[in-house]
Amino acid sequence: MKNSSLLAALCALALTATQAGAGPIPRLVSKDGRHALLVDGKPYTMLGVQAHNSSNYPGALPEVWAAVKDAQANTLEIPVAWEQVEPAEGKFDFSFVDTLLAQARQNKVRLVLLWFGTWKNTSPQYVPAWVKFNDARFPRMRDRDGKRIYCLSPHGEETMKADKRAFTAFMAHLKKIDEAQRTVIMVQVENEVGTYGTVRDFGPKAEAAFRQAVPPAVLAHKKSPQPGAASGSWSEVYGPYADEYFHAYAIAGYIEEIAKAGRAVYDLPMYVNNALRDPVEPMAPWKQNFSSGGPTFDVIDIYKAAAPHIDIAAPDHYAPESNKVTATLDLFQRPDNALFVPEMGNSAVYARYIYQMLGRGAIGVAPFGVDYADYSNYPLGSKLKDKSMAEPFGKIYAAFRPMAQLWAGWSLEGRTAGVAETDARTPQTMALKGWNITVSFREWQLGERSEADKASGKDAPPGTESPSGGVAVAQLGDNEFIVVGQYARLRFGGAGANADQPSMYGRVEEGQFDAQGRWVMTRNWNGDQADHGLNLTGKPVVLRVVMGTY
Repeated sequence: MKNSSLLAALCALALTATQAGAGPIPRLVSKDGRHALLVDGKPYTMLGVQAHNSSNYPGALPEVWAAVKDAQANTLEIPVAWEQVEPAEGKFDFSFVDTLLAQARQNKVRLVLLWFGTWKNTSPQYVPAWVKFNDARFPRMRDRDGKRIYCLSPHGEETMKADKRAFTAFMAHLKKIDEAQRTVIMVQVENEVGTYGTVRDFGPKAEAAFRQAVPPAVLAHKKSPQPGAASGSWSEVYGPYADEYFHAYAIAGYIEEIAKAGRAVYDLPMYVNNALRDPVEPMAPWKQNFSSGGPTFDVIDIYKAAAPHIDIAAPDHYAPESNKVTATLDLFQRPDNALFVPEMGNSAVYARYIYQMLGRGAIGVAPFGVDYADYSNYPLGSKLKDKSMAEPFGKIYAAFRPMAQLWAGWSLEGRTAGVAETDARTPQTMALKGWNITVSFREWQLGERSEADKASGKDAPPGTESPSGGVAVAQLGDNEFIVVGQYARLRFGGAGANADQPSMYGRVEEGQFDAQGRWVMTRNWNGDQADHGLNLTGKPVVLRVVMGTY
């Protein structure tokens, strides 16, 4: 099926489901290794924000909605805690969920709900008190010396059964109150799982399982980084990586039990998020340098084998260095794993990466801590706690939002590309069909700055003191493009069949898409506005560019 036919089929399915009653359930689709999230049966670009961890109470929501509005977000990620919905065993209270969904509908915002169950940032801090303080029934992990540590064991059968029961009740309640309206579009299962300080559980159950043969599904998905046995125990197959890989399998299998049960009740897309290991350091066994057992890039294959009811392993970005961002995106974007960034820092330095992420096909992105609670997670995020924190993201989302559905469709068809200004601040080139687009930074809108001035920062345009530029492009036809960006200069040049042909702009229209997906022009750039490339300032702009050769 051709891509255009795929989109037509999806729209037809959406219409059929709508006519039948409830809108089609959100789901992920894939085509030629690319992915899209369908909401109401149509491709959806998630322009998201995530609230602070403790904003999951009705009294905190006004400060959340104010920030969502200022950020121009179409989606809010927010926790639902196990301790909150089952404070006494077997007695459930979903009143916060009811309030949250009602207010989301009033604000015309979709929701991604984060299940803070057995693990939140590896810790049991969000489990109910009746779980926290009953180690005999809900055991902690043991380290190599047999000492009890902070983290609940993935081999605790009672823990898993209790979490699964609560999660299933939660999903059943979501279906009851939201099946007709589809306010909730995705669910995160647990949060940044794994363990710090010890590579795995060394308790009796874990030790017995570790000595067993590696399951065939894992062998089929995950090859050893170094030579080892083709089959056998974890140590025989994976050598010094065995502890981490076994722990990843145990946690992923635990999550699978919960996700599978929840989806049997209400089949929403589900994902896990990851506190990243360094993506640029040489691959080596765990050495206290990341959360062992979490869905880091090196064990995505194990999660795919052990947790087929989890759609996505998603990276949380809190390292602002451009080389690490790009390396992480490369490692997590796979034909079997949609690119989705459910968390990143909320300081302004991260905003430019939205262009790179959405340009290369991410189904969505969400800076963390975009609410006006009196809390800052600096240095991971911004020092700011008011509207000035939300604005760098809001102005980008405002540019994307009128074309968010269109963008997701173009992305699924493989028509998009994007760059963010690197820390080196050097030009970058995007290769598209028949054309190359070179993007440079720290340029005025007229004329050329000398390389010496660029290097020294002398006479730089305001707002370019630190890397802040970004551009995303969608190619609509052989010679037609939609461009969105800020703090950048674009120059188009022929490539492929156009490589030896002189070229020029046919049209450079500034404008936006209306609610029906029609392009509405504000003005056509020409003369000074196009003589020195297409120069984008700190106010994101959307352009329709038509090129031609002669």
